Amino acid sequence: MTTNIKKYSFKEGLPQEFEIVALAEFYKGFKTIITSAHRARFYHIIWFQTGNPIHSVDFNPVSIESNTLLFLNKDTVHHFDSKNPFDGKAILFTDSFFCKTEADGKFLRDTILFNNLFPVSQINVGHHAKLFENLFQLMTRELQNEKDSRQDEILKNLLHNLLLLSERERRKQNMRELKKGPDLDYVMLFKEALDANYKSKKQVSFYAEKILITEKRLNQATTRLLSKTPKEFIDDRVMLEAKRLLAHTTESIKAIGFDLGFDEPTNFIKYFRKHSHSTPAEFRKKNNQD
Repeated sequence: MTTNIKKYSFKEGLPQEFEIVALAEFYKGFKTIITSAHRARFYHIIWFQTGNPIHSVDFNPVSIESNTLLFLNKDTVHHFDSKNPFDGKAILFTDSFFCKTEADGKFLRDTILFNNLFPVSQINVGHHAKLFENLFQLMTRELQNEKDSRQDEILKNLLHNLLLLSERERRKQNMRELKKGPDLDYVMLFKEALDANYKSKKQVSFYAEKILITEKRLNQATTRLLSKTPKEFIDDRVMLEAKRLLAHTTESIKAIGFDLGFDEPTNFIKYFRKHSHSTPAEFRKKNNQD
């Protein structure tokens, strides 16, 4: 039997919307929550220092090796392994903490670490473990200080340095990076608009108008970068949410279809079958068994 996808906002009462947690203690205190599919409204940087767990991210099992950093974007549906032991630490933070300027927001949207145009980002820390450990320690010590007017800036700068270091290592570890330029800028604007409107707007024309370009130009940008049409982007986003709701909630298929903007249940069923070669009921049954 499925349960609703739990949504978690950042813990209230902390001096900053920034926290470092020990995975062993986190797992012990919140095992039921974190080993079930959930959606957090904040970013995760998870350092698996020991163990070889399987971390589930939107139906994709991510195999983890010891000394691996895993980067999860906000609103990703994921859950921790309940069978294979692991330990380490994690940084949790929000947009509000990091994005003090427009440039900060652009950095988070565009970084290869949290960019959802790519597979889930992970890097092997390797011989840089000491450097990463030093940054974690500096942030931990700063959090132990009494909050003053400079604490958030110090923490944010340390986090920014960790992200920059992680980007450098990610590029060294068999990553295909998209070429910067207008095409990438348009695709990122399109994805941002899509995430906000996919339930009610499924026409390419809406998104082209939203980001002030023609449909033809949007199609050029998406096909050049990722060999995918804007319509395929829209369908992928709708299908991802459909699968999330089917696998992780007890909502009826009819209700899920309505939630995703389909006027009739039959239209949703036809759409789902076209894009997954199975019916919603078949998909739900299969994923309830896994």
